[in-house]
Parts: sequence; C-alpha cells; structure tokens
Amino acid sequence: MRIDLHTHSTASDGTDTPAELVRNAAAAGLDVVALTDHDTTRGYAEAIAAVPEGLALVTGAELSCRLDGVGLHMLAYLFDPEEPDLLRERELVRDDRVPRAHGMIRKLQELGVPVTWEQVARIAGDGSVGRPHIATALVELGVVPSVSDAFTPDWLADGGRAYVEKHESDPFEAIRLVKAAGGVTVFAHPAAAKRGQVVPESAIAELAAAGLDGIEVDHMDHDPATRARLKGLAAELGLLATGSSDYHGSRKTCVLGEFTTDPEIYGEITRRATGAFPVPGAGGAAGI
Repeated sequence: MRIDLHTHSTASDGTDTPAELVRNAAAAGLDVVALTDHDTTRGYAEAIAAVPEGLALVTGAELSCRLDGVGLHMLAYLFDPEEPDLLRERELVRDDRVPRAHGMIRKLQELGVPVTWEQVARIAGDGSVGRPHIATALVELGVVPSVSDAFTPDWLADGGRAYVEKHESDPFEAIRLVKAAGGVTVFAHPAAAKRGQVVPESAIAELAAAGLDGIEVDHMDHDPATRARLKGLAAELGLLATGSSDYHGSRKTCVLGEFTTDPEIYGEITRRATGAFPVPGAGGAAGI
C-alpha cells in the first residue's frame, strides 16, 4: 500500500480543490491519502463525495501551534470535526488569519513591495488566507523566484521583516483536545530548520509524555541524516514514525506520494482513532 498522510487543498493553501486532490491521489497510485488543511475541515464534504474507487480518505487537519515562541504544526487525524472544544480552538486560529494577513501586507508595503489585500485575496480564493498566499503574491510581483524563497528572515519566516504573529494553540492543549475528540496526533516536519527555528528534542519528549502519538519523519524538509535521527528518536520515545508529501499542488515542488507511511503505522493510527474512520471510495478498503 502507498499511504500519504499530509496534503492540502484550496480549503487552505493548496491549489487542488478537495475533489481534484483525491482524484489526483488515485492517479498517483496512492491507496490512502489524508486531507490535512490548515486549521479547517471545510474541504471534507467535497473530498468525501469525490473519493474514487480504490482510494481511502483520512480526514484530518494541520493545527497551528506555538511552544516557547517557536511555531510548530500538529497533524490531527480522524477526530470528530464537530467536537465543540476542538472546533472552538480551530475557529480562534482561523479567524485570526485575516487580520494577520493585513498586518503582513502593511509591513511589506512599508518595505517597498506593492502587494495589496486584493491580490492576496484573489490568490487565496475560498481558502483560509495564510503566508503561502502572500508568498505567491511575492512571486507574482517578481520579488522572490519561488514560494519557498519567501520564507526567509528577509520576508515571511518566523521573526522575519514582514512576519506577524497570530493566535496559535499550545501544543499540549492541542494534543488534549484532539484526544478528547477521538483523534490521533503527529508532530509535522519537526526538524524542518529551513522554515525557521525548531523545538528541541527534549520538547518532543515532553509532548510524547503528554500523549503525542507520532512524528513525521520522512518529509521533503528533512535530509537523510535528519530522517535517520528522527526515526531513532521515535523508537526511543515509543512514537509512530510517519512519512508524507506535504503536497500543496502547484504551490510547492513536492508531489503526491513523494514520501509515504508504512502500512503498519497507518493501521495503528486507524486503530487508535475513535472520532472518525477512513472513508473508502467505491470498492476501496477503509483501513488495515
């Protein structure tokens, strides 16, 4: 089985609609794909309705968190999307995205970049506006050659010249909320230093003690040495080690299935989850 547990659609900052995403996942030869848009479940209905034969859809989200001033992302899988406490926290994070985007646009204008809210809103469309949309605007304006080049201290990286903070969850509270909603938590790209400062491994151990289920080991932002170190850390802490593409459509260079999760790990995730279950396409298998 080929299993990709981290993808994004136009419901947040991807360029594929949820329906296109699941169809493209099947065309890429995946057996399982997780839809993990940032702080939202808005793409679920469209994706579920479009799951093709032979593909199973894992519903999830990528939650924005911050620990000791360092931003981090928590992948949450198969939770009850209507559980009120987790829903309320997701709404707090999501509702802060628009004023934050306005703040970053103002900073960029002060730096001489002719970006406008209208341009960013056009790029975001119906998605939850975020830094990748502003980064795309910088690419359109010729300020940077690619979206990834916008995530530097010169521009949009944490603490960068145009960076503005937003409401982000405490990761320990995020773990508690996801667990209470019947879900499973995996720390996304924990050692992606090219994105900015990362939390120390001691913090990962503390998160594991608080109920974290796993860490994303195989990811495009982890080089081979880092992946090997994280795999050892996962074994030491009793954490599940996942792999995934972090696919954003044409907004990033990664492709569906670039990294994948071992079927046994996926099976353990589905066994631990009680809030929701994988959605099979016509004739597809829901889990292992």
